[in-house]
Amino acid sequence: MIEFTTGTGPSFALDPTSVLDIGAAIVAGVDIAPKRAIPDDGDPRIDHSLEGFLFTCGPDHIRHPEPVEGGEGRFFPLHGSASSHAAVIKSLESGPRGAECVAAIPVKTANGGEMLIERCWTLDGETGELSLVDTVINRSESALPVMMMYHINFGAMHFDDGVRLEGESLPEGALPWRFGEGDHGIFCVPAVAGSDGWATTRLGPIAALGGRSFILSVDTTTLPHLQIWRNQEAPAHIVGIEPASHRWTSRRKIAEAGELEPVEPGGSKRFSLRIRFD
Repeated sequence: MIEFTTGTGPSFALDPTSVLDIGAAIVAGVDIAPKRAIPDDGDPRIDHSLEGFLFTCGPDHIRHPEPVEGGEGRFFPLHGSASSHAAVIKSLESGPRGAECVAAIPVKTANGGEMLIERCWTLDGETGELSLVDTVINRSESALPVMMMYHINFGAMHFDDGVRLEGESLPEGALPWRFGEGDHGIFCVPAVAGSDGWATTRLGPIAALGGRSFILSVDTTTLPHLQIWRNQEAPAHIVGIEPASHRWTSRRKIAEAGELEPVEPGGSKRFSLRIRFD
């Protein structure tokens, strides 16, 4: 793991063995990641990733396995092919004013293609804001769709009844973190952007973090959907906030609606989000 911190504010552990995703996320002395309080999906790649604070779905598929188009019985894996692909670190700098880590992650996709994720993490030393910019480049010989979703995972054992979800994207603008019924809940809605094209979602206040709230801002140009889920069926105790490139339905229906747009060889898509705890 790579410690990514400015010495003040939050500290994040970047995992170079798997997409440079985030393992531990320490805020006010507490690791807010769920760790082993996660559901078992039967895929060791996803178990490893899901216990961290953020992991990347894509770049060829998101959500659950579905058939590869023309793949003669082959399926895209759970949450796509990216997880477990190692990152090549291009640069790593840190100091009291901020930190930056730049990496390249080559990914062999389930549909026989190759994509490169050019990833840049930055951490503002003054505000503690963490920013991610991913540029996904199609290095294949044919045009292929690009799909991305970012699982941002919280150990809900740190939550009390005062924690709420808030944002213009949410039903009626707010709801308790224990939304839905029983031990499970999930929904996916359009991400409602402000005048700057970014959508903001807040989770908090979290007493275990000294009353801080988690604030997510997402560039809706390429992440126009927001998926939120929870699972409290033991041993799982997790809440996930997930900006996504595509709505929650089958890959076939997305393709039929013309929403699975191919990216030409050498072409790219850019995905951006910002995280802070205030």
